[in-house]
Formats: sequence, C-alpha cells, structure tokens
Amino acid sequence: MTRSSRFFIAVQASAIAAAAIPAGATAQAQQGAQNAAQRRGPKPYAEVITDKAQSDPGVFTVHKVEDKWFFEVPDSLLGRDMLLVSRIAGVPVGMGDSGVGGAAPAGLTSAGQSVHEYVVRWERHDDRLMVRELDFGAVAADSLPIAISVSANNVGPILGAFPIQALSEDSTRTVIDVTDFFGGDTPALAGLTAAQRRNFQVRRLDTGRSYIGGIHSYPLNVEVRHTQTFDAGTPPGDQNTATLSLEMNQSLVLLPKEPMRPRYADDRIGYFTVSRINYGLDELKAAQQTFIRRWRLEPKDASAYARGELVEPVKPITYYIDPATPLQWRKYVKQGVEDWQKAFETAGFKKAIVALDPPSPEEDPEWDPEDIRYSVVRWAASLVRNAMGPSTSDPRTGEIIESDIVWFHNHMRSYRNRLMVETGAANPMARSLEIPEELMGETMRQVIAHEIGHALGLPHNMIGSSSFPVDSLRSPSFTSRYGVSPSIMDYARQNYVAQPNDGLKAKDFIRRIGPYDHYVINWGYRVLPQSRTPEAERPTLNKWIQEKAGDARYHYQPQQFGGMDPRAQTEDVGDDPVKASGFAVANLKRVLPNLVQWTSTPGESYDDLAELYGEALGMWSTYMGHVTTLIGGVNVDLKSTEQAGAVYTPVPKAKQQAALAFIAANVIETPAWLAPKEIIDRIGPPPGNGSVGARQAGIVSQLLEARRLGRLQEIQAMDPAGAYPLAEYLGDVKTALYGAPAGGSPDANHRALQRTYLDRLAILLNPPATPAGGGGFGGGQSPPTALVAAPNLGRSDIVALARAQVRQIREESDRAASATNDIVLRAHWQDISDRATGILEPHGN
Repeated sequence: MTRSSRFFIAVQASAIAAAAIPAGATAQAQQGAQNAAQRRGPKPYAEVITDKAQSDPGVFTVHKVEDKWFFEVPDSLLGRDMLLVSRIAGVPVGMGDSGVGGAAPAGLTSAGQSVHEYVVRWERHDDRLMVRELDFGAVAADSLPIAISVSANNVGPILGAFPIQALSEDSTRTVIDVTDFFGGDTPALAGLTAAQRRNFQVRRLDTGRSYIGGIHSYPLNVEVRHTQTFDAGTPPGDQNTATLSLEMNQSLVLLPKEPMRPRYADDRIGYFTVSRINYGLDELKAAQQTFIRRWRLEPKDASAYARGELVEPVKPITYYIDPATPLQWRKYVKQGVEDWQKAFETAGFKKAIVALDPPSPEEDPEWDPEDIRYSVVRWAASLVRNAMGPSTSDPRTGEIIESDIVWFHNHMRSYRNRLMVETGAANPMARSLEIPEELMGETMRQVIAHEIGHALGLPHNMIGSSSFPVDSLRSPSFTSRYGVSPSIMDYARQNYVAQPNDGLKAKDFIRRIGPYDHYVINWGYRVLPQSRTPEAERPTLNKWIQEKAGDARYHYQPQQFGGMDPRAQTEDVGDDPVKASGFAVANLKRVLPNLVQWTSTPGESYDDLAELYGEALGMWSTYMGHVTTLIGGVNVDLKSTEQAGAVYTPVPKAKQQAALAFIAANVIETPAWLAPKEIIDRIGPPPGNGSVGARQAGIVSQLLEARRLGRLQEIQAMDPAGAYPLAEYLGDVKTALYGAPAGGSPDANHRALQRTYLDRLAILLNPPATPAGGGGFGGGQSPPTALVAAPNLGRSDIVALARAQVRQIREESDRAASATNDIVLRAHWQDISDRATGILEPHGN
C-alpha cells in the first residue's frame, strides 16, 4: 500500500492495522479507518501543534512537529485561486545528459524544469479540506445562466483530501497534515511521467528512502522540497543500485485576487498564448478567446507614461544569475538579460528588466533559486547541447509569474563548432578550438537574449531573416547595425554568407535583438490607458500591425508553416536560399581543407576533427535543404479580412526550377570536395547516416516527399498558368537522376542515388493509410489548408505519375544495359530494371 493512499488516514496505527488485512478486504478496511478518523473530528489545537512545533508564518503558517508537516490554512484563502507548480530540483544521475550528439532529450533535463502546473482551490467539506484542480479552458461570467452548465460540465479532479487535525483558537484557520501528500507518490506531484516509469521499470516509491527536506512559507507562496526514491529495474544511472532518486520542489502560489487585464492575441504577431472557450460571449458559436502570455508591467508614474515619457515599472522583471555560473561568463549572461531594456524602452518603460547577482546568505538567508518568487538564469552541468527559456503563467490571463532560463554547460561546444564551420572562412577568430572569450562571450550573450525572449512570451519567428537581402549580409555597415536578422527569435545564428574579403567584424557574424523585437515588445507590453477593456484595445493593436504590414522586417509567421514557406526556415539567412547556399558552399570549400590544422592539438587524437567534419557535412545538408524547400513552396502572409492580397502565394515556377538545378549541380552531381583526402586519411569515411552518400540520399528523398508533391498538385489546381506542373517536375527530377533517356556512365555515388530515387517511388506506390479526413483541407491554422496536410496519395495523381516513371525507368534501363560493354554499368542497369519490375509486380504477376 503506497503512502499516497495512507495520507487519508489520520492515525498511523490505523494504517498499520490496515496493512495486515487480507488483500480482498484492504480497500474496505482503509475506507473504514478513514471514516473513523473523520468521525473523531479535529483535536484541540495544542494537541496537534505542540510546544515542539517549528513554525514558519506566511501565506499559510507551516508547522513541523517531529516528523510531521502541517499547513494552517486561513478561511480567507478557501476558494482563492492558487497555482501549484511541480519542478525538478535535482536531476537523477544520467537522466539529463543526451550524450555528445545533441539537443535536450524529452523528459528531465535540468534542475528548475517545470513538470506540472495546476490552478487549484482549497475547499472545506465537513471535517476535511480538499484541494481541487480548476480548468480555465471553458468559462462564463458568474452572472450568466450558462455559467451553471459550464460548471456542471467541467468538474475538476480532487488532487488531495485532508482530515482536519485542529482549528485555531478563533476557528478561522484550519490545520491539516500534509506529510503523506508531499512525501508519498502523489500523482499530481510526480516527477516521473508514465513513460519514464515504464522505461526505467519503476516498481514503487520507497517511502523509507523518500522524505520531505523542508517546507518554507512566504507572503504569497509556500515552497516544498522533497526527495522521491523509486525501486527501478533499469535506472538511468548505476543500474546495479536498482534505484532512482530525484529531488522535487512544489510551489503553491497565491494568484492575484484581481487578475491582470489580458491582451488578445493575433496570429500576425508572435506571442505564446493561453486560450479558453467563453460560453458567455454573444456569438453564434462556442467562441474562443486567446490571450498573449506576458509579464505584468505597470508604470510607476501613470501620468508621465501617458505623456510619452519613459518611466520605470512598479515591479521590474528581475532575473538572478545562478551562483553556479562560472565567473568569466557572468557578465555576458547579465548582458543577455539586460539587452532587452532597449526594446522595453520602445514600449515606454526604462529599466524594465534587470539581472542581479543572488544575495549572499548574510544578506538574505532565505534566498533559494527554487523559490518561485525568483526567476533565475541557471547554469546546468550537463552534456546536453541546448538552452531553454520556459516560464510559468497564470492560465486565467496569461500573466507570466516566473521563469527559469537554462544554459547547459556543453552548449558552448555547439557554438564553438558552428562558429568554425559556418564563419571560419571569413572570421579569423573562429579558426581554433579555443575560441577567444570575446567571441564566445558575445555568442553566449545572444543565446541568453534569445531564451529571455521566450521567457518574455515570444515564440520563434523563423521568417525574420528572409527580409534581409543576401548581398546586404556581406556589407560591414549593414551587419554592424543589424547582424543577421531583424529578430533574435529567428534561428539565424551565424552569417555563413559573408566571404573572406568582405571585412565583417567578428561580432557582426552573430544575431542580435533587432527591429522586430522592439516592435513585438511594444505591441505586447505598451500600456493603453485610453482603452478600458481588452476588447477596446483591439483596434489599436490591429492598427499597429497594419502600419508595419508593408515592411517584411516586421512580419511574423507561426512555425507550423516552416516546412512549406521557404522564407521561414531554421538555420537560414537571407532572402534567396539558392544564392545564400551558394555562398555557404563556397565557404565550406574553404573550411574543409583547413579543418585538420584548425582542430589539431599536440598529443591528442583526431576526435575533434571527426566531430567538426561531421558537423560540416550536417550544415551542408542543411543548406541544401533550404534550397529544396523552394520546390512546392508557398509563401504564407497571414492577414485580417480587411487587408488586401492573398494569404497563400506559390513560389514562382522559375524559382522552383532554379532550385532543382542547384540541387542537381550540388547534390546529384557527385560533390567529391566533401570528402577531402587529408581528412578521410585521418578519420576514415563517416559511417552510416553520417556519410556523404547518406546525406545526398536524404536530399533526394526530400524531392519526393509526399507533402511536397501534394503541394505541387494543389498549387496546379490553384494557379494552372503559374504552377510547376507535377508531371513536369517529376520528369525534371528523373532527368537529373537518370538522364533523358536513362543511360550514360554514372559513378558509384550517382548509381546509389538512382537506387534511392527508385526506392522513394516505391514508397509512393505503397503509401501508408491516410487518417480519416487527411485528404481534405486539414492543417493547424484556421482556416486549415491542404497545403500543410499530407495528401491522400490513394486519391491523387501522384501514384499514377510515380508508376509511369517506374515503367519508363525500367524500359530505359533495359536499353542502357544492352548498349554498354561495361560490366559494372550493365549490372547496374539490369539491377535497376529488376528493381522496377519488383515494384510494378510485387507478387511476380
């Protein structure tokens, strides 16, 4: 029997007796013991909170009596909204590291990560207090009749029930025992997901090795620190221990009695959001309200603010620097936080966001980074190569309550490598494994600024960098002013376009806060005193968007369109993917011959060379992918109904054809330069999916990706005159792979790509089942669009055209085999013909 079931029982002896009852009668005995405890009712206050109690006053008074923990809950807080946040305070050994290769794994990654967030209320029922979760996904004003139905159809679960142990002398405060709630395996507080429990073969919580480390009460919150220890068959650390221990922190935060006034979201500008269905609105549907997530900023001097003067906020956004941060990097972390001050000045606030060192124990002995009153930029000792900017918000309004930025120590490795690979040709400071502190610090500063942007409510804006002309990225005057993108929220990390003689300074190869970031902060944070309600703000907010509609620097696009809009890709820069990738290839051709020299360290192996070479090949694949996205590409410009022009605009046919020609020249034609002898002699050919051939095959596979072909088909229906017809496109791809007709003398690399192409055609002929509705205009945007959704291949011309190509390839391969005297080529063309027959006649018909 777990402790989570025992916390209902007030008397320990009753729990022991229940444990001895045969299994069939256990539940009945437990219920009887619980009922008996409730019938006995509260004890005198002094019998529960004895003179041995250690008490901590705050929003609740917390008492520790020997090994028991008690909350003393004021009646005035019954029915008040509180936020219960479960966070990881200590990560188990082996849980937070993803290894050398990459980004943070799903699940636990570092201390400070939130795993559960609930809005809860305390309710009294007879001699028990209940804590119930509330759901704000459906609402209606209490004054409206429909509120009765909303309440009846949205009953929240009870997370815990606590027999009342005692009442205060004036009967205005209720004492409950929370020991087992926090010390046991309570589902609402669990640090492990169900999937993790299965993966680690968790059997049970070991109560003997689980405990509450401390509970502290503050004016608006209670913080609980506890350790959970599980018996586990395959724990992430030392499996010989069969044990998994993690530290948790629970924050119970009193939410404002008067919620912050929300601000309506708009799809045309980027903010994280909270949504709800408001059944009380006067609309002929169940209407959704969506609000942006933002901090509460209010001017100290409202009159001066209204006059257009810069004023300080009543409460600035404050981040503390993790004491674990290495000393040499602290100033860059602080700069990354406070770089946003200029953007907030655009919104009328000065010193709106600040970075502080944490107080010393002498200055504030109670300061704790787990205390939800404090937002912290954390430094995680981890192999993970990533950074994060999560935040906790009030789901009623979107008000951000707290945020913990996480910088994983090994992320420096990511930027060391990327600086060398992407900018080393033109940036002398990036030509060493020991990147100078000046450059690495500037890079770290901008990563922190990016993550702070997330914590301010801003999602990625991948379309930003496409507003800068490629040639401008080679201009020292332009890049010194703007960097690589108008938004730091874009994944445009380094300038890979600039060439060796362009004369850029080292810091100008890196992204920074730009015009869009000023614009979006003003849109979300500027106080509009003349507007009394969220609805009254909307005309002004819409006007601001329309004023910027003609300037691409201020465009925003949700990430869901990134696979189809070539302007909104990750890791790209510039307005022309073909031109930008051409410059990138020119730089890689300069970098690869120098990698041996730049990565060599006396007495060390070639491990660094192998790692950097692998990342160089990965970036080459990325650049080729940027070009591929032009094919079947559609530009998406979200608009309100009064704005003129199309929302969906296909990429012109000529640009798509130019993209395919680029892929033919740089991918299908063997790029021998990607395997320089001086590197391969030292590390050997890259294995498996890391090889040049595998990366080429990946690009070729993208050319026949079902969504791309589906878009070409949809575009042809939308705009027959301007489209790149699907049949013509497939013919052009076949010609690039096989020639017209198939034949010639392809080398081994090219022959492998021909087989890859045939394999992809086979997949199109045997598509997976399409979910119901998958062939219609389905997607994630409202209104949805088939340009985003996967096509229903069984109903499309795609299968017919693919089958026709397989037949054509078989016929031409038979002729090519007969026409050559080369043994290898004849075998190849015969093999292609046999493969085509196997595709067309899978059962030997």
